[in-house]
Amino acid sequence: MIVIAMCASIRRVTTCACVAGLSLVAVPVLAQTPPGGAQAPAAGAAQPVDAQQVRLELERLRQEFEAIRDSYGARLAALEAKLDAPIQSTAAPAVLAGQPSPGAPPGAVEAPPGAGEPQGTLPVYGNSSALSKIFNPDIAVIGNFIGAVGENTVDRAPALDMREAEMSLQAIVDPYARADFFLAASAEGLEMEEGFVTFTNLPGGLFAKVGKMKQQFGKVNTLHAHLLPWVDVPLVTKNLLGGEEGLNDSGLSVSKLVLNPWFFLEATGEVYQGNSGVFQTHERSDVSWLGRLRGYRDITEGTNLDVGASFARGHNDVGPDSTTRLFGIDATVRYRPLRRAIYRRFLGRTELIWSRRGQEERDVSAFGMYLSGDYQFGRRWFAGVRFDRSERAYDSSLVDQGPSVMLTYRPSEFSQIRGQFRRTKYAEGVTSNEALFQFLFSIGAHGAHVF
Repeated sequence: MIVIAMCASIRRVTTCACVAGLSLVAVPVLAQTPPGGAQAPAAGAAQPVDAQQVRLELERLRQEFEAIRDSYGARLAALEAKLDAPIQSTAAPAVLAGQPSPGAPPGAVEAPPGAGEPQGTLPVYGNSSALSKIFNPDIAVIGNFIGAVGENTVDRAPALDMREAEMSLQAIVDPYARADFFLAASAEGLEMEEGFVTFTNLPGGLFAKVGKMKQQFGKVNTLHAHLLPWVDVPLVTKNLLGGEEGLNDSGLSVSKLVLNPWFFLEATGEVYQGNSGVFQTHERSDVSWLGRLRGYRDITEGTNLDVGASFARGHNDVGPDSTTRLFGIDATVRYRPLRRAIYRRFLGRTELIWSRRGQEERDVSAFGMYLSGDYQFGRRWFAGVRFDRSERAYDSSLVDQGPSVMLTYRPSEFSQIRGQFRRTKYAEGVTSNEALFQFLFSIGAHGAHVF
């Protein structure tokens, strides 16, 4: 700017000088011409000057002045253009995100471009607490409180019991795996119900899980307690699958979708340590293994069918040469109209399980099953019925059986109140009539379970 001011001053000085020069030239000439055009003779004076010559001289000087003015004007314009270009390029210098711009007050930080604009599909976190959750797993706690009224001398349960509090920690490990942990706290202590990592993008389209988990045998064995449609588990789970926890062990599971144009088909193979209810190891090599084939198909828009067959084998507690083999068939039919009566649905399920247990005298073959139906008749109301029948794994002549009816009220997806009447006729000749009730409640973000 100082240079521009100097150039402007030079322009003004040049203009003044040219005007002054013209005045100095014109004034003596005009002074020699008296008013009226008469010339005053004088002794020894110069020869008179013609007025026409004076006008020509003035015109020449004027043209020279305009030429000089135009020349200086062009040079000044070029100089101003050179001075303006650097000023414009440095007026908005490139600023790195989070860095102060030149000339900014100390401590001032410029926001990155578009900081105040919508970010489109990029995740936007509203506060610092949301940002702090990015690297933390989803945490949830589910409480399962059960009560019982009535008499049962064979399978006695407490009148009031906080059966367990299940804590889940679930998160994505990386783009290729996720981790799930389920801890169960009860009166017996704290134990890891499940804890495994799932690899979802293995070569060959394989899907693998590694850790401690529920074995993929049938349907009920894979469900956590809060997902069951009943307060208790069927008799066949207790008699042939080792108790309420069923088959749960540390191992490796690999599954693959078998592509075909007719229905969803999944094949699963699993290997476990060999210590889970009905199985028991005596040596390191006494692992148990399992195979399952599951098929699924939509029958109509609101109806689907899910069937499966499972086989498991492992050593048992009789001795190192004794094994137990399990074979099961399960079927589930679901009906839920999508266009009308959205609060109406039906879920029918059955499982048939055969057990062949090696014992010292002979192998014992036992059979067990259950058949259940659950119907939603309101927005928050469900009713169900179940029939159980099961022989005992170590003696097939002992048979337990009986029906149950259930009524469930769900205020929301985070709580549930259920009542169940159970009548069981045990092999010992004892018939029990019990009323069971259950309160389920959960907090936190509990991830979805297997469909």
